[in-house]
Amino acid sequence: MRKRLRPELAISLSVLPLAMLGACASDAPSVLEPAGPAAASVERLWWLLFWISFVVFLIVLALMVRALRGRGRIEDAVDDSEVRWGEPFVALAGVVVPWIILTVAFIISLGVMKELATAEESEDLTIEVEGRMWWWEVRYPNGAVTATEIHIPVGERVRIKLTSADVIHSFWVPELQVKLDQVPGRVNELSLQANKPGRYRGQCAEYCGLQHANMIFTVIAEPRAEFDAWVANEAKPTVTAAGSALRGRDVFMDNSCVGCHAVRGTEAGAELGPDLTHLASRSTLGSAILPNTRENLARLITDPQSVKPGVTMPPTSLSSDELNDLLDFLQQLT
Repeated sequence: MRKRLRPELAISLSVLPLAMLGACASDAPSVLEPAGPAAASVERLWWLLFWISFVVFLIVLALMVRALRGRGRIEDAVDDSEVRWGEPFVALAGVVVPWIILTVAFIISLGVMKELATAEESEDLTIEVEGRMWWWEVRYPNGAVTATEIHIPVGERVRIKLTSADVIHSFWVPELQVKLDQVPGRVNELSLQANKPGRYRGQCAEYCGLQHANMIFTVIAEPRAEFDAWVANEAKPTVTAAGSALRGRDVFMDNSCVGCHAVRGTEAGAELGPDLTHLASRSTLGSAILPNTRENLARLITDPQSVKPGVTMPPTSLSSDELNDLLDFLQQLT
């Protein structure tokens, strides 16, 4: 009895690549939604390779269907012409065509790699980004230091210098650029440009420890005037605290906080943890895993392991009044 490939199986196989695309979460950053020239180059290459693969997939599927339909046939002999035709086909389809496809794809990939090469010397702004377990320190030429949130002027190429303070990390903003490793003792560079204002999620793309998946950052692209105002404010020291915030500053200086964090304008100058000088102006905490609210800040201070298990920040034991004063101090650091 002649066996046939079930129609539902054939349909399932033919839509498999599209189903795999749909498996991605709708709110996840995607290389297929580029917002900068580098990411656009990667997207074009991705679609080229996808459609080549899809056509090859359909051809192989068609040959499989033909082979399955031919199973069970009773034939005494195979025509010699079919044998003579089959051998060149195998050589052509199995060797020549793949060689041509891979060669063309390689040449095109080299062109894309050239576009994504090291940042040009003509770029006006250089930002230093250091990966740490598990957050990101960001430094600007005017002395501004922040964490996790990287501000850039929209429509301009920015040079990013990447380093690591501990293990190998990898800097990746899918909508703007390709991945680039951050290696201890080495400086790697890439160019970052966003064509439109917005917030673009970045992620560490190299496993670096327990909280690797929660090592997130945000690139904020904004008009040049807004960027200039922001970076100028970030370079300023903190304002003088008063009232409960003044008492909170004393709590900060008298406890373990001062041993790890810097607040410019005070005697706190440690660099083990994020610089907190303008903490209240940031939208997130804990490397972008929590909104920057009073409740989340209190939780991060008193029980950091419940937020990011494995984090090196120790818990701080404070009375209710001391905690509220400390929160008042931190929340006026704008």
